[in-house]
Amino acid sequence: MSVTVEGENNGAISPQAEVKSPEASSYSWYVLFVLVIVYILNFIDRQILSILAVDIKADLGLTDADMGFLGGAAFAVFYALFGIPLGRLADNWSRVKLLSIGLALWSIMTALSGFARNQVELTLARMGVGVGEATASPTAYSLISDYFPKRQRATALAIYSSGLYIGGGVSLFLGALIVQSWDAAFPQGGPLGLAGWHAAFVAVGIPGVLVGLWVATLREPVRGAMDGLVTPAHPAPFRAFASDLSMIVPPFTLWGALKRGPAALAINIGTGAAVATFAYIMIQLTDNPATPDKDAFAQWSAVGFGYYAVFSWASTLRAKDPATFRLIWGTPAFICTTIGYGLVALAAYALAFWSAPYAETVLGLPKKELAFILGANGAVSGFLGVIIGGRVADYLRTKNPAGRILVVILGVLGPIVPIGIGHTTDNATLFYVMNFLAGMLGATALGAAAATTQDLVLPRMRGTATAAFFLGTTLVGLSFGPYMVGQISDLAGTMVDGKLVGNLRVGILSLIAVAPIALGLLMAAYRTVPKAERTIVERARDAGEPV
Repeated sequence: MSVTVEGENNGAISPQAEVKSPEASSYSWYVLFVLVIVYILNFIDRQILSILAVDIKADLGLTDADMGFLGGAAFAVFYALFGIPLGRLADNWSRVKLLSIGLALWSIMTALSGFARNQVELTLARMGVGVGEATASPTAYSLISDYFPKRQRATALAIYSSGLYIGGGVSLFLGALIVQSWDAAFPQGGPLGLAGWHAAFVAVGIPGVLVGLWVATLREPVRGAMDGLVTPAHPAPFRAFASDLSMIVPPFTLWGALKRGPAALAINIGTGAAVATFAYIMIQLTDNPATPDKDAFAQWSAVGFGYYAVFSWASTLRAKDPATFRLIWGTPAFICTTIGYGLVALAAYALAFWSAPYAETVLGLPKKELAFILGANGAVSGFLGVIIGGRVADYLRTKNPAGRILVVILGVLGPIVPIGIGHTTDNATLFYVMNFLAGMLGATALGAAAATTQDLVLPRMRGTATAAFFLGTTLVGLSFGPYMVGQISDLAGTMVDGKLVGNLRVGILSLIAVAPIALGLLMAAYRTVPKAERTIVERARDAGEPV
């Protein structure tokens, strides 16, 4: 059965609408196929910056830290923050319509990246890509959870997540091919003065608009039917979206806090001041006198803004939807899983972004060769890792309610040795092999972590839960991973002919230091997940949910 649901719930759940013995249909697998294509485009548009990094640095006069900011926080903060209201909109409105609109938006912004003439213009375009891509996973995760029963969700989410690695791999090959072909045809610059890296952005952005039309043909499933908890449509989804948007955009955040009372306003202002102070301290600590620009200011201002906005959102959510707040922010198992995987993502995003520039500058490998091999590496290793991880996670889940967390732990520990060997050798073959192993082992964690968080909330909360989960992968992982490597590379670098030459080897090896923190968080998740999942309905009911 399939119907179009023009929204989500108003909090009420209908137990009478239970669907007996739900099964994934052939149409479910078709929808999953389309969503994988969307995710491939998502990561082509996101990750192509990596293979273009050396050319962009030279053309715009940027440093490793600048590129880390463009590949990380410039995109991630807006991706994470807009994922909050858009995740709620995915819970309240048609997920199919929202995804098709978002796909068109981020594709257009990717194409516009190809017309950037300086760092500011490129930053603004990447921000726009982040806003558009924020629609993807909340809608996709929620759709998959309503097309597949719980016993198949980690597998389905892992298959969907394979688009991440396929897209990341394809982006390297496409980017290198387009740059070399364009620069060979137009050595002095092409039409409108576009260089090869400009043309690459334009070429990969345009197809997404057409795929958006394909997505619009998908059927919206009954929300919650797979779990026997059918939820009705929200009466005013866009009014709720506007309200949610005001939760994260100053100065509306202050007005929202004031409506909750003077104490809430004081806490909000105090938190904003504390975050601003932290950002200022980090700017002073990480500012590199050798770099002529303000990469530290841009990085920590963006991160500080992001964390303040998240606090404001969480505070408002606690007042407006205490049940959702309780099952997400009030559940240690959810928080530990999210941040623990966020640290896995930190290393994964950093490696995905910097492997190509590292191979090109440190090992001296030609762009076309490394793009082809690293692209294939990323696509195959990521695909194998995420599929194997998802299948193993689903199997372990049948033996142990917290079994999926063991797979996430593998994603933390497995890549350590390959990263260490791969980035201390000067042998290109060994580097490629270790890159493959690190990517495959790290990829095992994604489906397991995502499925764990989806199973810790009610069906009506899944879009919001996905947005919260991706706060970890973005504001922890993507915001810090590429920038951390770039910043440490600059700090460990040397001046050559008046220009700073970074030390990417030291920068990448520094990623190993995050493993102990991630392991501690995931061990806490392992201990707390079973009880948290067992008591979902009870805790939601205690928070006022009519279930």
